Amino acid sequence: MARRSLSGLRVIVTGASSGIGRALVAELIRRGGQVVAMARRQVRLEALAAELGSPPALKLAVGDVTREEDRAAALQIAVDRFGGLDALVNNAGCGGLGPFAEASSQRLRQIMEVNFFAPAEFIRLALPVLRRGNRPIIVNVGSVLGHRAVPDKSEYCASKFALHGLSDALRCELAPQGIDLLLVSPSTTDTEFFDVAMGQTTRPQRRLGAMPAATVARRIASAMAVGRREIILPWPGKALVWIDRLCPPLADWIVMR
Repeated sequence: MARRSLSGLRVIVTGASSGIGRALVAELIRRGGQVVAMARRQVRLEALAAELGSPPALKLAVGDVTREEDRAAALQIAVDRFGGLDALVNNAGCGGLGPFAEASSQRLRQIMEVNFFAPAEFIRLALPVLRRGNRPIIVNVGSVLGHRAVPDKSEYCASKFALHGLSDALRCELAPQGIDLLLVSPSTTDTEFFDVAMGQTTRPQRRLGAMPAATVARRIASAMAVGRREIILPWPGKALVWIDRLCPPLADWIVMR
């Protein structure tokens, strides 16, 4: 994993209209990056650009990450406006709440489309351009729940486990080509997740101690710069991952309560 300067780094960030994606766009621009911000909500993207002073280093790509043509359009913006691509940040995601037995197959398929198939296919599409980039890197924003699953978020957990597995495989596969891969596994973050998640649950959803999206964004940017392979945030999430590795029955007991 290579060290890299973020100044001048040509980046696509998906899910850029809110949460971690929005904060990461701001952080990368602050550090001198050239960013294509991709999301479905045009008004939100335009508000972000205005907040940042509409810098020339920021380009907007309004589109749905699950649509092949929209992914291709975002990539073309990076090529046309910045001359190429050095980093692809797969951040867009969606969630679901509630018992698996009571959910629909449509919910499962939608979550997998957004959280797994879209980033996988965006990587495949971007690889020829990334190979020509400067110390290229792929950043997949997963979750602590891609290490340890919990009740009432089964589809979301499955999608993040799949992204985790893909990331580990591609890290080794792409290393000989000079392409790094960073997996980011945040725990509870102060975002819209619970407000927009499909379904509902009677289980209490703990937001106490949620990490601000801006803090997660700073940690991601720093990890990209120093060449980390994975970061797990914050320490309670990291603790749960280690408990699950060392004593799975204890982890079961914790998450059931």
